[in-house]
Amino acid sequence: MKPDGKTHTRAYSIASAPRTSPSFDLCLNRVEKGFLSNWLCDLDEGAPIQFHGPHGMFTLRQPHQDSVFIATGTGIAPFRGMAHWLFERPERHLGREFWLVYGTRHEDGLYYSDEFRAIEQAHPNFHYLPTLSRGGEDWTGLRGYVQDHVREIVGARRDLQAYICGLHLMVDANRKLLKEELGWDRKQIVFERYD
Repeated sequence: MKPDGKTHTRAYSIASAPRTSPSFDLCLNRVEKGFLSNWLCDLDEGAPIQFHGPHGMFTLRQPHQDSVFIATGTGIAPFRGMAHWLFERPERHLGREFWLVYGTRHEDGLYYSDEFRAIEQAHPNFHYLPTLSRGGEDWTGLRGYVQDHVREIVGARRDLQAYICGLHLMVDANRKLLKEELGWDRKQIVFERYD
């Protein structure tokens, strides 16, 4: 991308399931002094940009199994696409349980909540667990950090797959919890950091 005449690249997770149309969604957050995200947020709808990809290996593993999705902030992006894809067709999700533990500081930072609540309402095997680390008095949901709730969900189970996306510290805290405290094999943990 060339917002200042120079070529700049950044990696963004795709926030949509595969489509037949040549389009995809991104989850962007304005950041103070942020360069590319702010530039993208200010673009007019339909403005052309250059991109390449997709790249990376943060995808659902086969065969699908009971899984916990762990995200903070815009790390929710790939899980939106995964959830839509999984619950598009019964054979992709039936007989399996999925938990989405999504943490952020304040309620206005919970992206796609209406979509996740709709999936949860339509499918009893999808569990949406938003948690706020700095929720206001009106917040009646979970509080604290995602790893606190992951521990409760997982318990003694070792037959799950974990997918983690977010900031380095959160990813490392959850990997440590699963591997060192709960005894998971590293192959059960798929992760992507974005800082």
